[in-house]
Amino acid sequence: AGAVGLYNIGQSCCLNSLLQVFLMNIHFTRILRRITVPPYTGQQRRNVPYQMLLLLENMQCGKQKAVSPVALAQCLSGHRVKLFVQHDAVQLLLTLWNLIKQQMKKPELVEELNYLYTICVQEHLTCQKCSLETKRNSSLLTLPLPVLDSNSHMLKNLEDSLQCFFRPEELTDLNMCFCEQCGRRMPFLKSMKLVHLPQTLTIHLKRFRFEKPTDVHKLSHCLPFPQDLDFNAVLTENQCQADDNEKAAWQYELFAVVAHSGSTSCGHYCAYVRSLTECKWYCFNDSEVHQVTWDDVKCTYGHSKLHW
Repeated sequence: AGAVGLYNIGQSCCLNSLLQVFLMNIHFTRILRRITVPPYTGQQRRNVPYQMLLLLENMQCGKQKAVSPVALAQCLSGHRVKLFVQHDAVQLLLTLWNLIKQQMKKPELVEELNYLYTICVQEHLTCQKCSLETKRNSSLLTLPLPVLDSNSHMLKNLEDSLQCFFRPEELTDLNMCFCEQCGRRMPFLKSMKLVHLPQTLTIHLKRFRFEKPTDVHKLSHCLPFPQDLDFNAVLTENQCQADDNEKAAWQYELFAVVAHSGSTSCGHYCAYVRSLTECKWYCFNDSEVHQVTWDDVKCTYGHSKLHW
């Protein structure tokens, strides 16, 4: 039926952009179509996966250029997600993800969701005096990449940003950790190793800079990203904790970009998504949907005067 927009129901551009990225991902919609439909109307109104499925079906019936996400928005509101406010895309993504996972009752679907989206990293902490090492595995929904290096210099591209994220960091002075072997706080070396990457990898750029607790700036400078990304070409052996089979799958094609224009206090979100069935790029600007080129997608690299 082609790409269908979502009406803005009052500062809902962030929600609309994230929904388009979820619903244009055929791997996600295959899971969504297999959910258990709640038996009662009241349960259906409160069930986020079910409301997403209804919205998807509404979008795919092909009669309108845009549909309204109001029923899903009301459902989210019932789960304490604020409406009519400016959201941060990463926080809203995490909220949506948690609600989807909690309300998908079938364990096999939750497992498939995790396989589709969850990243696994291993954090290493090594005491600089006695070499005591502790390891801890953790799961992430997104890779939070810096746009500035440790000296506050602008990073040149996404590959630099990835290397910066996985570069070992010295924890000294106020950041020292307690060493059980030494019996006191010591300087530590902290490093991150990649264990597993999902089928759909979500990266977010940390474009907010906190000058003081109340003073937040947005870093709008240009940070190019490629259409194809091979982690094996970007990271060293030391930065990976995975076998060859796992690493062979670490090759990605860009599927979607959620971009924000404006400042920290006001602005607008759009989603650029490559249709996995047609291999064409579309810009989803709420109810307006246009086919675009790769050159158009590059405008989301960042610019202080970004406009769609």
